[in-house]
Amino acid sequence: MNIFLAQMPIADAQVEINLSNMLSMVRNAPLDTDLLVFPETTLSGFPTADEIHRIGLAADSKPIRLIQEAARKSDKAVAFGFCELADERAYNTAMLIDRAGRIALKYRKTHLWPDTDWGVFEAGSQYAVCEIASLRVGMLICYDIEFPETARSLAVLDVDLILVLDGNMNPYGPVHRRAVIARAMENQCFAVLVNRIGEGKGLSFPGESVAVDPLGTVLVEAIDGHPVRVMLRRECIEECRSAYRYLRDRRAAPLSSEQVISEGGIPNTISVIPA
Repeated sequence: MNIFLAQMPIADAQVEINLSNMLSMVRNAPLDTDLLVFPETTLSGFPTADEIHRIGLAADSKPIRLIQEAARKSDKAVAFGFCELADERAYNTAMLIDRAGRIALKYRKTHLWPDTDWGVFEAGSQYAVCEIASLRVGMLICYDIEFPETARSLAVLDVDLILVLDGNMNPYGPVHRRAVIARAMENQCFAVLVNRIGEGKGLSFPGESVAVDPLGTVLVEAIDGHPVRVMLRRECIEECRSAYRYLRDRRAAPLSSEQVISEGGIPNTISVIPA
């Protein structure tokens, strides 16, 4: 799988500007790209509680449909973030559109960051995976990656690749770089983290997007502010898991969760059950 780590500056509360920049990157990505991954809240930036009803989007809104059309026309899958309005609530949501322009996966951030999420978003309660270009893919958002349980929940669903849509600001950039390496290694899967760059609401975002293999080796990282590309080989996962398998060999209490196996192409899911 060829992945384009589409780190970009984001204009907070300016959906049209962000959408235009996104669509341009989709159109101009290399032809052999299978998947473009954008940062957290790509379309909306970080809204305030007063802004969510102005910039929040339903899953079937026009900006989402335009991204679906761009994915279909370019024959590329696209992962991006937005402020989702549903059931009179707002969620920090990541969506994965497949190469045919269909919604393959939608994930709502489960671990809310105090400074930007609290008082604005409701927490999500479900993890899920789908298949893109022969890899089983799951998504996390920013602060989620600091909790081992999030990636392990996806590992229980047999994930091959964890996408982390990031909005990590200075001075915390190194925290997520360390965390994503650990999550990839301990779950023997690929991990791709894409962070935003530039400034917004008094915050500075360093980018530093990174792709990691199942052994925790950094395959590529963005060090100059520009997007980067990476090719992931499925054989790498099989080789890493051939001699030992952490998920198989672990001795621990069962996860506090409920696994639901779906049929008919619907993503497999695992739901968080409150303690």
